Amino acid sequence: MSIEQQYIDLFSQAEGMIRKHSAEVLSAPRAQAFADFRQQGFPTRKDEKYKYTEISKLFEPDYGLNLNRLDIPVNPYEVFKCDVPNMSTALYFVVNDSFYNKALPKTELPEGVIFESLKEAAQKYPELVRKYYGKLADTSKDGVTAFNTAFVQDGVFFYVPKHAVLEKTIQLVNVLRADVDFMVNRRVLIVIEDGAQAKLLMCDHAMDSVSFLSTQVVEVFVGENAMFDLYELEETHNKTTRISNLYVKQEASSTVLLNEMTLHNGVTRNTTEVTLAGERADISLCGMAIADKTQHVDNNTFIDHAVPNCNSNELFKYVLDDQAVGAFAGTVLVRPGAQHTTSQQTNRNLCATHEARMYTQPQLEIYADDVKCSHGATVGQLDENALFYMRARGIAEKEARLLLMFAFVNEVIDTIRLDALKERLHVLVEKRFRGELAKCRGCAICKEL
Repeated sequence: MSIEQQYIDLFSQAEGMIRKHSAEVLSAPRAQAFADFRQQGFPTRKDEKYKYTEISKLFEPDYGLNLNRLDIPVNPYEVFKCDVPNMSTALYFVVNDSFYNKALPKTELPEGVIFESLKEAAQKYPELVRKYYGKLADTSKDGVTAFNTAFVQDGVFFYVPKHAVLEKTIQLVNVLRADVDFMVNRRVLIVIEDGAQAKLLMCDHAMDSVSFLSTQVVEVFVGENAMFDLYELEETHNKTTRISNLYVKQEASSTVLLNEMTLHNGVTRNTTEVTLAGERADISLCGMAIADKTQHVDNNTFIDHAVPNCNSNELFKYVLDDQAVGAFAGTVLVRPGAQHTTSQQTNRNLCATHEARMYTQPQLEIYADDVKCSHGATVGQLDENALFYMRARGIAEKEARLLLMFAFVNEVIDTIRLDALKERLHVLVEKRFRGELAKCRGCAICKEL
């Protein structure tokens, strides 16, 4: 039996249950998504886009799924303690792939702002959700997106109406909780309308030491003159597999900051696709990965300059130790007629051992003649001259190496526009380099393990 066949059989047998515990708007594209999945299957290394991660093998184990939506016996507000204090956020939770609505923050959001279960939002505002759901995540082009769309039952809907400004950052914590090896399929739909402003911090944590596999598809629509910051922080454990596909569409004069940070994981594959659809749109796409042991982090990005006068700035940095594997493949496409495009793409990587492996593939495709575009990548080890200089001034070798690695990734941290998060990440990154984040430290259960 092929890896795909077990899921094809499962969907065929459980489609009624999946639909029953979801919403009609989410189920509308389900049949087509399943057909697309049957045709494509899971990506393999033969797919250029996935050549650094064997996705199909990650689905081979026998994972449990909560298709009948049984209650998970946990109150995240009681067991989870945020590892980023003083954030003063509106804190929400998704437990596995279900929005936790038995308790909600007391924060009052501005009038018209919606942050709630995607399933419930699709039932209460069907036309609004239908207008956007699935419009960026094309199931015919990606097997994981097709799989997720076929099996997803819930997630998060974040809607900010025209000219609304959220002063308080929204924090969404995705908590993985299970007694057996478990799979979750989560969806996030974000709509920031014209002139609106918002910031969202999404954190991934695992509460149990079983093996988890999570698929996540995020669709982000940013209107004209809108501003949106999205920070993703993964801090799970080495038996967790995360496959996330993020699709962003920006209209004219919009400003977006995306920052994807992997502090602790097992296997991570992040896909980010950004379309600059309106003139004077600006995107800053940043990422940081710290990996050791046999951890694997793969970031694949695509920025589409579809119209003139847009700007993109991309920066990814990796620090790899032991036998860790990192991969970065970034493409910037400047379409015909997209004149006066400005784009800069940078990937810098440190391999602390000879066994660590980094694969980097920066690419520019330019079909316009009046542009300013650059790209570059480096893979190397710590600067021995700098190390010698620090040791000569009485700094121990281990401490000197830590300081150099910290300075290396600090450029990515400094792009963050939340002071409390930036300050806390300085602490978390230092702990990570000292080996003090061997497992998720965000919840009471992990601290007892």
